[in-house]
Amino acid sequence: MILEVDNIHTYYGESHALQGVSLKLHEGETVCLLGRNGAGKSTTLRSIIGLSAPRSGRVVFRGQDVTGAPAYRIARQGVGLVPEDRRIFPGLSVRENLEVAQYQRPGSSRQWTVARIFDEYPMLAELADQDGATLSGGQQQVLAVARSLMSEPLLLLLDEPNEGLAPVIVKQIGSLIDALAKTTTILFTDQSVHFALKHARRAYILEKGMVVHEASSEELINDTETQHRYLSV
Repeated sequence: MILEVDNIHTYYGESHALQGVSLKLHEGETVCLLGRNGAGKSTTLRSIIGLSAPRSGRVVFRGQDVTGAPAYRIARQGVGLVPEDRRIFPGLSVRENLEVAQYQRPGSSRQWTVARIFDEYPMLAELADQDGATLSGGQQQVLAVARSLMSEPLLLLLDEPNEGLAPVIVKQIGSLIDALAKTTTILFTDQSVHFALKHARRAYILEKGMVVHEASSEELINDTETQHRYLSV
């Protein structure tokens, strides 16, 4: 088990955002979080990596309780986050965005280098000296994912990776997730049920800060009643 989230309760001030969320990921899995806007998907990711520490419950990563630990410490243990708003450094070049995120855990060998990123994603190589602010939304998203790889994550959290992107770019992001899934455990959120179930092995559905359904992607894609109940607008 690479990740276990056990009955976490997370608040924003007095607002009870997560009300007992529990989920598990085995190493090598790709799992998606589904739910309507405000269901708690982003807060779940933020709670895992320590940006919104749970008031109660546990987050266990590779057997170690990391609940409430600073985000940078959780990241250094092997959890990467690509936030919904990407947060690339607009005044830095593509190359500098990658270099600034480079981190190697003690005792591990480096797998991701700038050279490998440019080899895997030729689009970024072509933009190497271009400032982040000048990139399109799709280019920024690919850079945000690539930047997260520079910290050698064992678990990658992707928050709405397709937000605001054109369909052709969404297809590219799907291919990127499939490629990364061969070597990295992934937990991602998405508004598109079709996209999420195409690229994930399992799914959790959240509603009002609680997990209300769990199923394999194959089961859920044929369960139109559950989709309509919890995911239709």
